[in-house]
Amino acid sequence: MQRRTTPDAGRRSEASRRAILTAAFELAGEVGYAKLSVEGIAARAGVGKQTIYRWWPSKGAVLFDAFLSLSQGQDGQEGLPDTGDLEADLKVVLRATVDEFADPRYDRPLRALTIEIMNDPELAALYAERLDGPMKELKKARLRAAQQAGHLPEDLDLDVAVDLIWGPLLSRWLHRSGPLTHAYADTLVETALHGLLPR
Repeated sequence: MQRRTTPDAGRRSEASRRAILTAAFELAGEVGYAKLSVEGIAARAGVGKQTIYRWWPSKGAVLFDAFLSLSQGQDGQEGLPDTGDLEADLKVVLRATVDEFADPRYDRPLRALTIEIMNDPELAALYAERLDGPMKELKKARLRAAQQAGHLPEDLDLDVAVDLIWGPLLSRWLHRSGPLTHAYADTLVETALHGLLPR
């Protein structure tokens, strides 16, 4: 007698979820956020519109989860590199950020998500809780290790330090106010670590 297997609902749901996130990310890059719709995401993912609304309240929330899934799956590494050379480690991280901003696959969807976060307080709170906050803690942890190693002042305000190092990069990308290059990333790190006054 042939044994009948029951469908794995969990596996099917996860496959649908991944298809939806992929569709949202791809469509945001293709048509822009203004033309992105739940209907379009559902059609691209091969699911019903109600399936999306069961898991997410808006297209912005779907796009945010798409980015969150992407950022969690890039290299599996937690934390910033720590070779003992803070300047070199920060340059590696900021150069990687420059490369991500310059990648056309990410630029348009990321800009769309940024605009939506600015206009949607609930999405902004979700972003702060699930992505921006945890990432800031990882950055502060690397700077804290440098403090403990005597490479940074003990009384340094780590929140301000993170803003000084990463803020200008985000600002230049967001406002298209100048070229984003590895040389610019290196200069940011050097200026943040060594200051504006003559040595």
